[in-house]
Amino acid sequence: MSPSLNTTTSSSSKDEGAGVSPQNKGSWSSFLKSIASFNGDLSSMTAPPFILGTLSLTEFSAYWTQHPAVFVAPAAEKDPAKRALLVLKWFLSTLKPSYSTRNDKYGSEKKPLNPFLGELFLGKWEDEAGTTELVSEQVSHHPPVTAYCIQNAKHGIKLEGYNGQKASFSRTIHIKQIGHALLTLSAHDNETYLITLPNIHIEGLIYGKPFVELNGCTYISSSSGFTSKIDYSGKGWVSGKKNSFTATMYPTGKEKDVLYSVEGQWPEAFTIREGGGKHGTVIDTFNARTQPITPLIVPALEQQDPWEANKAWEKVITAITKGDMDTTNAEKSKLENAQRELRRKEQAEGREWQRRFFSRSQGAEDWWEKLAKTGCAGERIEADKTGGVWRFDKEKAETARRPFHEGATPF
Repeated sequence: MSPSLNTTTSSSSKDEGAGVSPQNKGSWSSFLKSIASFNGDLSSMTAPPFILGTLSLTEFSAYWTQHPAVFVAPAAEKDPAKRALLVLKWFLSTLKPSYSTRNDKYGSEKKPLNPFLGELFLGKWEDEAGTTELVSEQVSHHPPVTAYCIQNAKHGIKLEGYNGQKASFSRTIHIKQIGHALLTLSAHDNETYLITLPNIHIEGLIYGKPFVELNGCTYISSSSGFTSKIDYSGKGWVSGKKNSFTATMYPTGKEKDVLYSVEGQWPEAFTIREGGGKHGTVIDTFNARTQPITPLIVPALEQQDPWEANKAWEKVITAITKGDMDTTNAEKSKLENAQRELRRKEQAEGREWQRRFFSRSQGAEDWWEKLAKTGCAGERIEADKTGGVWRFDKEKAETARRPFHEGATPF
C-alpha cells in the first residue's frame, strides 16, 4: 500500500507546556493519590486532561525509524555477525526517540491519547535510504494493542510487530510492554530477528515532571545464530548516570563468548567495542543527541481519512495545545462514547470489527520456538493478553484505500 502523501509533519510538532502548571499542582497531587489506591491495570484509568499529550499511541510506531539510514544498514552487510551488530545498533538508536523525545520537547513525559479500535497512522520517510513506509493500526481496544509495519522495498527490509501495555503502581508507575517486533531481511534469505520490548517505570512523579526509565533486559535473537542481550540499569552504579545500559552480542547459547559489547546512556550516546569489557577496541559510536532525524511525512489533515489519528483527534489536539481543558474533556468524551456505542452495536449484531492492514495469525508460530526459546530467556508470546498474535496482512494492504471504512466515521 502506497498512500498519496503530502509533506506535513505529524501532531508531534504541536507545542505543549512543560511539566504540570502551578494551577494544576493540587489536581496532580489528587491524581497521584488515586493512582496509589487504584487496584488493577492503570491503563483503564481516565487521566485528567492537563497531563495529556497531543500524540496518540498509534503515532509511537514512528519512533522505530527516525534514522532510516541506520534502519536499512544491516541489509547491505554481507557478514552475518556484523549484520547482527548493525541490527543491535539500530535498535539502540530507537530508544531515545521511543522513550525520551516527549520529555526533551515538553519538559516532562505526557500521557498519550488512548487509540480507538481501528485508528490508523500512515506515513513515510524519504532520504538517502530511499522511501521507508509506515502503517500503524489499533487492532484491539480491550486489551489495547497497536500493530505496525515499517518497510523499505529498495533495501528489502521489513519491521513488523505489535505491543500492548499493562500498568501498575508500586511506589511509582510500572509499565510492562507485552508483544514483540520481527525484523526481516529479504536479501539474506529472509533472515529474521526477534526483538523483545523493555519494561518501563516512571520517575519524577512527586515533582510533577515525570520521565521514563527502562529496567530489566531485552533480547534480539536472529535466525543467523546470534543473540544480543541489553541490560537497562537505570542509574548506573559506577557512572552514577541515569538511563545507563550495557549490551553484549554472542553466538546463540554461548553468552560468555562475547563478540561485541556496547555501553552508554540510551538518550545520549553509546560506544561499541570488540569483545567484552571496557578494554576492547572501539569500532563504532553513536550520539543520539546529534544524529540527524529524518522527518516523517504524513498526509495534510484535509487529505486524511476520519480514521487517521491526526484527523480523528484534531479537536482534542487543538484544545490541549490551547490549554482549554473543558473542550479537551468534552471532545475526548465525544469520541470515546461514540466508540462504546459502535462496540455495543457490533456485539448486538454478532460481528467483529474488520482491521484494514493486520490480521490475527492463524498458524503455529514456529519462529517463536526457534528464536525465543533459544535466544530470549523466559520470554513468552502471551497471545491471550494481546487479543491474538498480530501480523501485517499483505493482501489487505494491497486493497486498502481511502476511505478506509466506507460511510463510517469514528464519531
